[in-house]
Amino acid sequence: MTTVMLVHGAWHQPNSWAKLEAELHALGYGTHTPALPSAGEHPTAGMHDDAAVLAAELASIAGPVVLLGHSYGGIPITEAAAGVGNVDRLIYLAAYMPDSGQSMYTIHGIPDPEDTGGLFPLINEPRTSLYGDLPDAEAEQAVSTLVNQTIRSFAEKVDVAAWRSIPSTYIITEDDKAIPPALQEQMAAQAAEIRRLSGGHSPFLSQPRRLAALIDEIVRSA
Repeated sequence: MTTVMLVHGAWHQPNSWAKLEAELHALGYGTHTPALPSAGEHPTAGMHDDAAVLAAELASIAGPVVLLGHSYGGIPITEAAAGVGNVDRLIYLAAYMPDSGQSMYTIHGIPDPEDTGGLFPLINEPRTSLYGDLPDAEAEQAVSTLVNQTIRSFAEKVDVAAWRSIPSTYIITEDDKAIPPALQEQMAAQAAEIRRLSGGHSPFLSQPRRLAALIDEIVRSA
């Protein structure tokens, strides 16, 4: 049985996947939702630390794995999957899809920061940018669970791009207010296949059943 590993984005934690996990379990999939050390109350870790955590988690799973990264999570999955042998497919969900030598800074064309210590500010208007298609109460609850994120995680560059050797699918979220769909389209051009979802940046909260069905379709069609 295929296991789906779900890798959260910046400022998030594994509990953000609860709705999607339930839908995937109903379809017969096992799930893993590792915590990235670059996000938390007092984080200091960088992207390479996140990738190392993911690689260790992947190595502990018997059988094939579909590795899905959301938003920032696309960066550490790109590096982590290159060092293990059980990842059958990478799924980039409204995610950064870097090539070797790229970071979030370079993808956006922003100069590297002089000081990589400290925390990166929370995205502007998170209720709108991250959760624009959620009801107010759910969006406010989601915003209340956001944590700190390190600058290092956004600044460290990927050493190896696993999507060059592992089949990949990019899911574009067409009404995204956090990562512009035009930028998603540019990154998705590198993937083996492209799928699309109407809606905003966090479909695992706004439409978990539809997202689970799409993941199932991607896995089965492969």
